Amino acid sequence: MPNILHEPVEKYIYAVLPRRDAVLAEMERLAEKNDIPIVGPAVGRLLALVTRISGARRIFEMGSAIGYSTIWLARAAGTRARVHYTDGDPENARRAKEYLRRAGVAGRVKIHIGDAVKLLRAERGPFDLIFCDVNKEQYPDALRAALPRLRRGGLLVADNTLWSGRVTRKPDSAATRGIQRFNKLTYTSRELWPVIVPLRDGVTIAQKL
Repeated sequence: MPNILHEPVEKYIYAVLPRRDAVLAEMERLAEKNDIPIVGPAVGRLLALVTRISGARRIFEMGSAIGYSTIWLARAAGTRARVHYTDGDPENARRAKEYLRRAGVAGRVKIHIGDAVKLLRAERGPFDLIFCDVNKEQYPDALRAALPRLRRGGLLVADNTLWSGRVTRKPDSAATRGIQRFNKLTYTSRELWPVIVPLRDGVTIAQKL
């Protein structure tokens, strides 16, 4: 993935990060070896920070893979949290369940297997924080599903919203079109106050007004 940041700055950010515990470090190695999409430690810390600052307790994660970001969210939200994990791959969910247990947060997480957009529409709101990391062509649909389920003042967070810089060019795929449309929708919405943070592959943080 091409760097969004100037490469020395990118390397510096990752160099100053504190070491992760054994569970997260193992997940990072597994993801790198098997090309499993995870947010990585820099974005993981950002997720944890916005969760703590906002006091989010009821969280819905759209696209959770092996549960890496789920752990960051669940730990930051605290023992009274309820985090909804979603993924369409039963094997990912099986792995995530074990990692969540080892990380000490299994009791805070409800695991759903299936299409995250459909699963969110089936859940009753409101949620304090919704994290979007589904297939990129689904991002506009994910936004439309998330807004009615998000409480006023709640946060919508989305990963990959700079999409390796491809958002700046003529769309080359349905995924790129999905991200470009999502970004336009968030910034023109009267219900959201968004900011794109140029960390890793771009992270959008938007508050519902």
